[in-house]
Amino acid sequence: MPFYLFQASYTPTALKAMVENPQDREAAARPLIEAVGGKLHNLFFCFGTHDIVALIEAPDDMAMAAGAFAVGASGALSSGSTTKLMSAGDAVKAMEVAGKVSGAYKPASA
Repeated sequence: MPFYLFQASYTPTALKAMVENPQDREAAARPLIEAVGGKLHNLFFCFGTHDIVALIEAPDDMAMAAGAFAVGASGALSSGSTTKLMSAGDAVKAMEVAGKVSGAYKPASA
């Protein structure tokens, strides 16, 4: 199954609720991910642009999008993004193909 990096920021209302009632959001996220056929490997709270990052394995892009839509529709997030990940082995294979086809692309010229 493909891997995805999900990054999100909570709304001020959601953050206020978690401060007033601390709760395990990894435990809350896991059933949704499993409902779309996926597996939550890790969920981390973090400093910076995003409040959380999660490493998720899902059957396909549609399943991952369904989960992201469901979380987004909850109103708990102010932003979110999903990045499809590629193994180092798959990247090497892509590089090999790129080496074979790179002459087929002609950059723009003045």
